[in-house]
Amino acid sequence: MTPPDAEANRWSDLDRPPLNAAALRRALVRPDSLWTSLDVVRETGSTNSDLTALTARAARPGSLPEGAVLVAEAQHAARGRLDRRWSAPARSGLFVSVLLTPGDERRGAVPVDRWGWIPLLAGVAVATALSRAAGVDTALKWPNDLLVTVDGEERKAGGILAERAGDGSVVLGIGLNVSLTADELPVPGAGSLLLAGARTTDRDPLLRAVLRSLEQWYGDWRAAGGDPVASGLQETYAAGCATLGRRVRALLPGEREVSGEAVALDGDGRLVIATDEGGLQSVGAGDIVHLRPAESG
Repeated sequence: MTPPDAEANRWSDLDRPPLNAAALRRALVRPDSLWTSLDVVRETGSTNSDLTALTARAARPGSLPEGAVLVAEAQHAARGRLDRRWSAPARSGLFVSVLLTPGDERRGAVPVDRWGWIPLLAGVAVATALSRAAGVDTALKWPNDLLVTVDGEERKAGGILAERAGDGSVVLGIGLNVSLTADELPVPGAGSLLLAGARTTDRDPLLRAVLRSLEQWYGDWRAAGGDPVASGLQETYAAGCATLGRRVRALLPGEREVSGEAVALDGDGRLVIATDEGGLQSVGAGDIVHLRPAESG
């Protein structure tokens, strides 16, 4: 990891100034907060990999407390689902990972079979934060994509990756394109908050909003023992999910495919598809393709 730029260089790029780590810590790391530490590095391969490694190197379980936050100004080996790579220009997005310990018995462990809701919870938290802080409606593509509308078209602007990091721990990573221009997009069909008409692309208030929203949703979910109904998570995710009600193709492990209409989320956060063969199938892992009407036949 490369240390962050000195604060003297904060305004070296007026369009994309570096994050102010000290100000972020003052705002977010408090005695009554979920967030216990916050570090910003100038560049790294993957914040998820770095935070997972720090957790593994901890001298004893729990010595790296829940709520550790690691943010990078640039990533060159970020990973998404299915080990896909994610890259963007420096200071053009939010690249952040946090350590959560839903299995901590001291706080009342959430059953492991409910941990599949964590990336969905993060999607709800990010979408809620962006609506408030940036004025951008963010839809959720099951299970972990963040969609914005650019020129009337749905575009992926971010993604979420949750990984086990030892007994009781999860490292949750969020990547979000903030100020990327059309020429900087990594792939056709990508988007950014800038292109979606965000009222701000200042990453400091955006990151504060995301982490505060995540703290609230995670706290409510934990307080409900991970119950997605009691915490309001299942209803809220379904309301913001662009996948539900759409015809989809699910690319499943083992090179299998299922096509049909996405009709619901089950109690484990799996996508329920009414298949073209007339049955119902719950999908817990795989790639989901939103089909256009011309592709439905």
